[in-house]
Amino acid sequence: MTCLRCEGLMVEEHCLDMGGAYGEMWTMSWRCMNCGRVHDAVIEQHQLAQQVKVLTVSSGAPEYQDDEVYLGAESFLRRAA
Repeated sequence: MTCLRCEGLMVEEHCLDMGGAYGEMWTMSWRCMNCGRVHDAVIEQHQLAQQVKVLTVSSGAPEYQDDEVYLGAESFLRRAA
């Protein structure tokens, strides 16, 4: 297995979960020998849960393209003396 971060060698590692709901528990995970990245099932579940779906407009043009824009005096920048 190769690391997704640095393409290094991943090795299996026994980890002790100190904060588990059932007390201390041994788990299996993967650790990169180059960068130290740890990959296990819990980390993967949290990363998948944090992914946000992005909504896109079906047409290539933005929705506000046909709206008229009125620029007032507040939109002009003035140089300080």
